Amino acid sequence: MTSSYRPDDYYSDNMEDEYLTKVVVDTCARKFYLYSNEGTAREVDCDNVDEFMNVLELVRAVCDDEIVSYSEPLVKSQL
Repeated sequence: MTSSYRPDDYYSDNMEDEYLTKVVVDTCARKFYLYSNEGTAREVDCDNVDEFMNVLELVRAVCDDEIVSYSEPLVKSQL
């Protein structure tokens, strides 16, 4: 998959603007949790796999790796 996103298009020169400090990717629930420097939390809920993959491609293309993390997958134990 080749990304057409340019990270420079999403950066702001003004440090007074709100910006992302953390992105948590939940692959099982197909959700993204976005946290900002101002304490704002947002949730992006994807309706299908294609939408999830498009948002994931954007996140990987424009966000620094240091702020992106992935939730632990839910697994059912066999007892």
